[in-house]
Amino acid sequence: MDGATGRDNFRSGGLRVILALFLTATLLGPAWSAILSPPTPALAEGNAEAPTPAARYVGHLSLAPDHGPAGTEVTATGTSLPANSSLSVIWNTVKGSWVLSGTVNESFKGRKFDPAATEMATATTDDQGNFTAKFRVPEDFGFLHDVTVKQDGVIVNQAAFELEPQVSISPARGPAGTPITVTVNGIGYQYLYNVWQLAYDNKFTGWVSSVTTQGKAVVTIPATGAPGKHLVQVLAGIPDMPYLNTQQSPTPDRPSFAFTFEVTDGPAVLPPAASAQGLPALSGQAPDGSGPLTWVDPQRAAVGTSAVFHGRGLAPQNDAQIVWTRVVGNRMSGNGWSENSVVLGSTKIGPDGSFDYPFSVPDDLGGPHQIAVRLADDTLMPASLTVSASALPITPTSGPVGTDITLHLKGGGWTETANIYTFVYDNAYLGYACAFNSQGDVVVHLPAAGAPGWHFIDVYPAIYKGEDVKGVDNFRVPQLTYAQDHPGENLPAFHFAFQVTK
Repeated sequence: MDGATGRDNFRSGGLRVILALFLTATLLGPAWSAILSPPTPALAEGNAEAPTPAARYVGHLSLAPDHGPAGTEVTATGTSLPANSSLSVIWNTVKGSWVLSGTVNESFKGRKFDPAATEMATATTDDQGNFTAKFRVPEDFGFLHDVTVKQDGVIVNQAAFELEPQVSISPARGPAGTPITVTVNGIGYQYLYNVWQLAYDNKFTGWVSSVTTQGKAVVTIPATGAPGKHLVQVLAGIPDMPYLNTQQSPTPDRPSFAFTFEVTDGPAVLPPAASAQGLPALSGQAPDGSGPLTWVDPQRAAVGTSAVFHGRGLAPQNDAQIVWTRVVGNRMSGNGWSENSVVLGSTKIGPDGSFDYPFSVPDDLGGPHQIAVRLADDTLMPASLTVSASALPITPTSGPVGTDITLHLKGGGWTETANIYTFVYDNAYLGYACAFNSQGDVVVHLPAAGAPGWHFIDVYPAIYKGEDVKGVDNFRVPQLTYAQDHPGENLPAFHFAFQVTK
C-alpha cells in the first residue's frame, strides 16, 4: 500500500491553514499568540523615539513551490523591494523543550516552543528591487512556516511554505519479531498538529512525539501476527488516541499514512535476554581537586550491580557509617513524598584519609540517590548514584493460552515522568503499572493469549500525570519515541517473547 494513502485532504488551501492557526492562538492564549505573531518591540523607557520597526512591508515575495517535504528546492522571488539592497532570506520555526519543575524536576509541566530562525540565502536586489534566490527546505516541524526577507534586520516581506509530513517503514517484510523501524518527518508543533499515534492491525500501539527532535520521530516495533500482510498506520491524534475522522476536524489538512508489512515464514526474531537490556552502567571518576571528596563508581547502574563508594582527603576514622538516601511515598494517597535514610554499613577511613566501600546497588526506586559517609562530627560527605530500570527474565517463556506470564522490573522511578511503565502485547496497548508505592519493584501478571506461535510483549516508559498544552494529555500512554524525546529521565524500554503452545 502506498504510504501516501489518506493524504487527499492535506492540501486544503491557505485560508483553512490560517484559520487553524488563528484558532490555535485564540484557544491557547498569549504564549502561543506570541509564537504565531511575534510582538512589536515596546518603546524603550526614557527614549522619545520609537525603536527600529520589526517589519516594513514593501513589494511582493513568492515561493515556488510553496509546499513540499523537507529537502524541496524552493525558488524565492522578490519584486518591487528596496532597490540595490542586500537581503536575507529567513526560515522561521521554533525550538521545542519539555518543562519540568520541583526540587529534583519531579513534576511534569508540559512542553513549550520558542521562536527560532535560520538564514537560508542572501541576495541583492537590482535597480527595480527584484531578486531570486534558491534554498532547500530543512528537516523541521511540519505544516506552515513563514519565510521572511529582511533588510538590516527589518522584515520587508514574507510568504508561507507548508512543510508536508513524510513517513516510511523499513524493512517491508520478515519473520515474526522482525524490528520494523517507522520514521516520521514533519510532525507539527501547534495544537492539533503535535500529537501523532501508531496503530498495528487496527490496534492502538502508542504515542509518537517529536518535541525536542524538531519534528522527527523514529519508532521501532516488532512484527507480530501470522504469516501474511499486516497494517502499520501513523495517524494524527488528540488527546491520547488516534483521531479517525481528521477530514472532518477543524484541521483537515493533517494526513494519515498506511503501510503493509508482510510477516514471512521462518524462525522468529527474538529480543535479547533481559540481562542484556536496559541502560549500560555509567562509570564514575574522582572529581577534580585534592579533597575532601567522595564519588561512586559506577555513577549509574541497575539494582544489584556491584559498585564502590570512594573517599579521599578525609579525617581518619574507624567505623564511619555509609548512609543511603531514598524517596518514599505514593501518588494515590495525596500524602506526597519525603526522603529518609538507611545505613548500608560502615567503613574505615584510613590514615591517608581514604576509603573504598564495596556494595551492591540497593533494591530501590529509580533515579538519583545520595550515598554519603557520616564523619565523626556528624556531617555527611555525599556522592550521587542513579538507579536505572532493569528487567528480570519473564517466567515461563511458553505455555498454552491462559498461562500466567510474570513480568518483573526493578528500579522503576517515582517522578511524574518515570513513575509508570506501560505494557503492549502484540502491538496492542494493555495498560500501565506504577513503581512508587512498591519502592521501584514492579510485578505484572499477564495471561497468555493468541494463536499458537510467538507473541511479543513490549514495556515502554510513559508520563503518569502532569500539566500540558490545553487539550493535550498524553498520560499513561506508551511513548514509542522514549529513546529520543522522553521528558526528564533517560529511561529504557524492555522487550520479551512468549510462545503460545497448542
